[in-house]
Amino acid sequence: MPTWGEILAELNAVQQSTGQLPYDSVRRKYLKALHQHTRRQTILYATKWTQTGTGTIEPAAVSITDEDIQGFMEVIYGLKEKSLDLILHSPGGSAEAAEGIVTYLRSKFDDIRVIVPQAAMSAATMLACAANQIVMGKHSFLGPIDPQFILQTPIGVQAVPAHAILDQFKQAQNDCKNPQLLSSWLPILSQYGPGLLVQCKNAIDLSQELVKNWLHTYMFQGKTRNPSTRIAKKLAAHRDFKSHGRHIGIQQAISLGLVVEALENNHTLQGTALSVYHATMHTLAATNAVKIIENHLGTPPIHPPAQP
Repeated sequence: MPTWGEILAELNAVQQSTGQLPYDSVRRKYLKALHQHTRRQTILYATKWTQTGTGTIEPAAVSITDEDIQGFMEVIYGLKEKSLDLILHSPGGSAEAAEGIVTYLRSKFDDIRVIVPQAAMSAATMLACAANQIVMGKHSFLGPIDPQFILQTPIGVQAVPAHAILDQFKQAQNDCKNPQLLSSWLPILSQYGPGLLVQCKNAIDLSQELVKNWLHTYMFQGKTRNPSTRIAKKLAAHRDFKSHGRHIGIQQAISLGLVVEALENNHTLQGTALSVYHATMHTLAATNAVKIIENHLGTPPIHPPAQP
């Protein structure tokens, strides 16, 4: 299957010969080729978050949101078989929205395989944990599932880990026993509205509970060894990862206990899946599309159509 550069050359050649923008047609060609190889229902979910020059895009536009359910309803309509390959490229988003997507997908498919061609982080990692199997390459990454809160701070809007908020508050409690330190903490503590600490604890519990239940129900169903609780706790351990954006490669994912297949073990699958991914990245880089939800039948992409 062609490389990133070869697909770019193909796109340029098609446009020169036909005068048409070929992004959708070329991407769908490779999506169909992937389905023809696997004989599984195939859905692409990808967002424009790793391209340069995306600073003006609203975070919600590239995140997992409740609106995505409508996209999945559109692309699942007409799919009859019960096995699904979900190609997933996302920075994450709402855990609650991910739960809705998982509930809907699992009402339609008995066996789900998530293919991660580059990165599925945060709530996208949670979504991957609802699969029976995850497929990753040497270049693929998952991420921690510790929840983030968007806060207005003196230095602007910041995404702050829930664990960090709780740890900071505990440190403040200890430091403020010394009255001389109280004035230093007041500007920091003023950022935290009523109920935020409880919300942090609830968000941490929710992310772990969802992942634990999904792993137990799907990935490790019927298996004598069921490390669901340990894996969920480890994926949510902010103190261990130090950063919400920390990358978890294939070997670390396997060592955590996740059921992961190396993309390189099947060269045809590797070639077709990466061709879909490369064609998708060209689409997102060259058009106004910021999110694509599409199946192998060519159901139109969502958010918005690929226009220049």
